[in-house]
Amino acid sequence: MLHRLSPHIELINALVSGLLILTGWILSRNDLNTASVIVFLFAFAIGGYFKAKEGIEKTVKDRKLNVELLMILAAVGSSIIGYWAEGAILIFIFSLSGALETYTMNKSKKEIAALVNMQPDQAWKLDGSNIPHLVDVDSLQLGDRILIKPGEKIPADAKVIDGVSSVDEAAISGEPIPVTKQVGSEIFSGTVNGSGVLTAEVIKENADSLFQKIIALVQAAQNEKSPSQQFIERFEGTYVKVVLITVGFMLFLPHYLVGWDWSTTFYRAMVLLVVASPCAVVASIMPATLASISNGARNGILVKGGSHLESLTKLTAIAFDKTGTLTRGKPEVTDFITRPDVDEKKTLQILASIEDKSNHPLAVAITNYAKNQGVSPTLQLDVQDVTGFGMSGVMNGATYKVGKPDFVGREEAFSFAGRISESLASEGKTVTYIRDDQGILALIALKDQVRPEAKETIARLKKLGITTIMLTGDNAKTAETIAKEAGIDEFVAECLPETKVTELKKLKEKYPYVGMVGDGINDAPALATATTGFAMGDGTDVALETADVVLMKNELTKLSYSVELSRKMQRIVKQNLAFSIAVIALLIISNFLQIVNLPLGVIGHEGSTILVIVNGLRMLKSL
Repeated sequence: MLHRLSPHIELINALVSGLLILTGWILSRNDLNTASVIVFLFAFAIGGYFKAKEGIEKTVKDRKLNVELLMILAAVGSSIIGYWAEGAILIFIFSLSGALETYTMNKSKKEIAALVNMQPDQAWKLDGSNIPHLVDVDSLQLGDRILIKPGEKIPADAKVIDGVSSVDEAAISGEPIPVTKQVGSEIFSGTVNGSGVLTAEVIKENADSLFQKIIALVQAAQNEKSPSQQFIERFEGTYVKVVLITVGFMLFLPHYLVGWDWSTTFYRAMVLLVVASPCAVVASIMPATLASISNGARNGILVKGGSHLESLTKLTAIAFDKTGTLTRGKPEVTDFITRPDVDEKKTLQILASIEDKSNHPLAVAITNYAKNQGVSPTLQLDVQDVTGFGMSGVMNGATYKVGKPDFVGREEAFSFAGRISESLASEGKTVTYIRDDQGILALIALKDQVRPEAKETIARLKKLGITTIMLTGDNAKTAETIAKEAGIDEFVAECLPETKVTELKKLKEKYPYVGMVGDGINDAPALATATTGFAMGDGTDVALETADVVLMKNELTKLSYSVELSRKMQRIVKQNLAFSIAVIALLIISNFLQIVNLPLGVIGHEGSTILVIVNGLRMLKSL
C-alpha cells in the first residue's frame, strides 16, 4: 500500500461518504435531480480520494493496472449511465475496507519500537584509571571495559573480567531463573544485572549484539510477503487487465460484429463495467473476516487482521515456547524432604526466614510455600547473600546455609539425598539444600509447573490434525519431562533466539505452515518468522506487538478455538467466493446476450453483495 496518511482520516472520509450517499438517495427518491447529483459528486470525491490516489501511485510505481483503478472506473461508468447511487456505494464499500486495512498495517509496525526501547542508551565505560564515565552505547568498541551496577541493564555483549552476580536473562533465553555470572562468563545486551557489581570487556559492537540481531530478525521476517499476498497481487493485475480490455472491445466491436447501434454498444459496455466490478468478491471476504475477528475478541482472542486469521486455517504444526506458555513461568515448590531427626516446621521456618530477605524467584517461591503451609518467616537472622551460590544466616550462634551442593557441601548433600536428588533433577526440578553446623537439614525441590490447560489444549490440537513441538532454552532432560507431561509430540532444547528461528525454519520445511506460541522478548523473532505467531496475554510488550494473534485472557485453550474459528470462516469465504463469481459470470454472459438490462444488472450485482455479507455475518455466532 502506498497511501501513508492516518487510517483515521481515511475512515472518517469513508463514513462521511456514506452519509452523503444516504442524503443523495433521500433527495433522489422521486427523481434524480441537480441537488442529488451534487451530493453524489461530493460522496465520490470524499470517499474515493484515497483509493484513487493509491491506484494512480501504484500504477505509476509498479507500471501495471490495479483493482483500485477498476473500482473507480466502474463507479464513474455507473454514473455516466445515470446510476449515481450505485457508483457512490461502490466507492464507499471499497474506501471503508481500505481504511480498515491501513489501520491494521500501521498497528503491526509498533513492535520494532518496543524492541529498541528495551535496550539501554548509555553505559559506564572505564578509563585507564578505572574511573567510570557515562557514554553512549553506540560509541562502545571491541575491548572497551564497562561497569555494570546492581539492577542495571547490560548495555553490550561482553565477557566478565571481574565480579560475581546473578543476571536475569529472560530477555534472551525466556527462562525465569537468573543465571550466575562470574569471571569468564558471557553476558548479553538487554539482560538485567542482579545484586552484584560486574566489570566486563565488550566482545561485540552494538550493531552485532544479540539484542540487535533479534530486532533484525523481526524486521526481516515481517518484510517477507506471504504466498497468499503474492497470489492476490498477481490476480489483481490480471483481473483488472481482462476487465478493462474486455470493456474496451465492448465499446466498438459489437457495433461492427453484431450490428448493435452505438447507443446500445456504449450502454452494454457500461453495464459490463458495473457488473464486472468485484464488489461481491470483496464482500465475500471482509464481512466474514471482521465478524470472525469480533467473535474472537469476544472470546478472548485478538487477531491482528484477516490475513492472519486466514493463515490459521492452513496450520499443520504449532511450536510452543515453554516458560510462561506451556508452564506458569514461575517456579513452585514440589518437594520438601527433611532429615528424620529434625523438626520439619522449624526447619521450614528457618529456611523461609532466610529466603524472605531475597527477591530471587526461587527464594520467593520458597517463602510463598512456607506461608501456604502456615509457617511465618519471622525469625530474626543475620542474613548474607552469597551471590551466585546461595544465602547464609546466623541465629543464636548457629550458622545456616541455603543453596547449591557446592555451597552447602557436595559430599554431604549427596550423602543426604543420594539418588533422590538425581530423580528430582530428572523430573526437571531445581534442588536446593539447607544445612546447619552439624550437616544437611533438608532439601527443597522447585519446578516451573505445566499449566493445567496445557494438556487439554495439546489434545484438542491433535484432534484438529496439528502436530505440536516445544522450543525451550532448558536442558534436554527438563525439556523431555515437560514435553511428556504436556503431551507434546516433539521438542528442541537449549534454544537461544536465533536457534529458535533456525529450528522454526526447519519445521517450515517439514510442515507447510507452522505457528509459534510465546510470551517473551526472546520469542519475538520466532513469532515473526512463523506462519502465524501467537502471544500469551500477560507476555512482554514486544511479544504482544510482534504476534499475529494474542490470547488476551492468557487462556491456552483459546488457541484451538482460534484454529476452529478460522476454519469455519474459510468455509464461509469459499461459499461466498463461489457464489459471487458465479453471479458475476452469469451477469456478464447475460449482458452479452442482451438479456439483462442495467437495473437488473445492478440488482443482481448489489443483491449478490448483500447475500454474501449476510452469509459472512454468520461468523458472529459462537462456535
